[in-house]
Amino acid sequence: MDIKELQHIYAAHPNTRALAAKLADDSVKTLYMAGLHASSAPLFFSACLEGAGHTTVFILNDMEEAGYFYHDLVQINGEQNVLFFPSSYRRAIKYGQKDAGNEILRTEVLSRVQKGDHVCIVTCPEAVAEKVVSSRELSSRTLKLAVGEHTEVDTIMDILADFGFERVDYVYVPGQYALRGSIVDVFSYASEYPYRIDFFGDEIDSIRTFEVDTQLSKERKQSVSIVPELSVSGSGEFVSFFEFVPKDTVLAMKDFFWVREHIDKIHEDAISPLALAADEEHKNELMRIAKNLIDGTDFMMQSLNFRRIEFGNKPTGTPQVTLTFDTQAQPIFHKNFELVSSCFCDFMERGYTLYICTDSEKQAKRLKDIFEERKDNITFTYVNKTLHEGFTDHPLK
Repeated sequence: MDIKELQHIYAAHPNTRALAAKLADDSVKTLYMAGLHASSAPLFFSACLEGAGHTTVFILNDMEEAGYFYHDLVQINGEQNVLFFPSSYRRAIKYGQKDAGNEILRTEVLSRVQKGDHVCIVTCPEAVAEKVVSSRELSSRTLKLAVGEHTEVDTIMDILADFGFERVDYVYVPGQYALRGSIVDVFSYASEYPYRIDFFGDEIDSIRTFEVDTQLSKERKQSVSIVPELSVSGSGEFVSFFEFVPKDTVLAMKDFFWVREHIDKIHEDAISPLALAADEEHKNELMRIAKNLIDGTDFMMQSLNFRRIEFGNKPTGTPQVTLTFDTQAQPIFHKNFELVSSCFCDFMERGYTLYICTDSEKQAKRLKDIFEERKDNITFTYVNKTLHEGFTDHPLK
């Protein structure tokens, strides 16, 4: 069974239609999804937000939780319109250690939002605490190219140099470009793969992405946007992430107050006298980092301008709309097949349908063989993708 079929089952949930209707009503600003546990939350949201005419930002409690939530959404909806927005730092922000891979992911998100794409963004407090380059700055630092466009190779080379790209023989990492005859290779900070731009005279004949290791082409593109490393280029005009995203964006989080307090702590840690004294040598850098952070009050005031969904244990204040679910997290089995068998048999006796999510058909077959060897009369439906944490939906059974 394809996981999309499981999503379609959840799409028939009455709350799916109810949420879509409430989001279409501009007068509804706050909603609470009660009773969503384990991976029922991403499965539900994947069903009701696919094809939504707005951007949705999921702010999970920390990076690990955000990673699992992102994994589930990608497993169900694919990665085309599900984006991960991490902190640009490898460790806590106060240590000031940038992560190049995270910078690429952040730039890709900003570039997609700038283009007006309606996407699902999964993030965490550490990430949204950092300010981002302004929309105006991003626009001025973006080189847009399209197949059939007439432009001189030298002009593109000059722009890339002005953007801070490094000219090399072969591109390996973002921020590099190379020229070989009529072909320009360039690795944008807003793309997972570098671009190969082939000219015929002064006309762009083709644009393709390619693998760095093999140099083999991956995908043809009709147009691309090339973005430099935004944290070190341009005029340094930065704004809050919530000032960058469109005003019709929907914010979804487990606990509004917890996110606010965590952002406040990140800001306080960065400017604390202890942090500054511990690293006197890099004091100016720490002050620069602190300047590009928002605090809890900034987050609270700016997020109030958006429609908000909470799906944690309790809502913040009194939401205008509450939609109630009856789900339960899967028990922890620890490979105890006696416990697995007892639990599954109990569900089957009560008329529940069992779905086993795994990327491996062999694993599903092995599980079926184990049940048969044990003489357990257990039947289940194999689903071809994994979800992070199993759950039971009692109304849907």
